[in-house]
Amino acid sequence: MHTCRACHGAIEGDYRYCPWCAAPQRAKLVEFFGGTGNESGRALRVSRYVDERHVRFSVWNESGTAEAAVSIDEGEAQRLAAFISPRRVTGLVGELRARTGL
Repeated sequence: MHTCRACHGAIEGDYRYCPWCAAPQRAKLVEFFGGTGNESGRALRVSRYVDERHVRFSVWNESGTAEAAVSIDEGEAQRLAAFISPRRVTGLVGELRARTGL
């Protein structure tokens, strides 16, 4: 049991919304990214859980069902963000081209 963030009523831990006042019990940001090419119609859903401090990735198929999911902690999320940043990608592509002569 824990206490509702809004009304302070007692609720069980697995509730996403308070049964007394309907307040959400976790803060999260969600974004969908559509697939391309052969994966068109599929999506990557990224959820950032603010209070729990982790990020969850799930792969959704064409019928709207999650097929797989994985969570990473805040440190790994920061490392991923640095890896896919445009500045980092540009540097890695330049380094790869220099190594391979492309």
